[in-house]
Amino acid sequence: MATTEVTDNTELHRFEITADGEPAGYAEYVLTDGRIEFTHTVVDDAFEGKGIGGTLVKEALHQARERGLKVTPTCEFVKSYIERHPDYADLLG
Repeated sequence: MATTEVTDNTELHRFEITADGEPAGYAEYVLTDGRIEFTHTVVDDAFEGKGIGGTLVKEALHQARERGLKVTPTCEFVKSYIERHPDYADLLG
């Protein structure tokens, strides 16, 4: 498994993930008062099927929780991740 790092690129309004130092994907968002809306998630083809998307979304949701933000998952990938991981359902609202 690759070593991953997720960072919040606030200028581009997206969480970005690297795998072994290489850009691997991102999750775009829109911030409003007390809410983060995840609008689109992309994983580079070279990293498909390696858990990169799940790692990215998990960390993005963790950071949303730490910041006290409610989550609106208009991105289908984020929405399905939350459905498969109900421990994040409290962020919806």
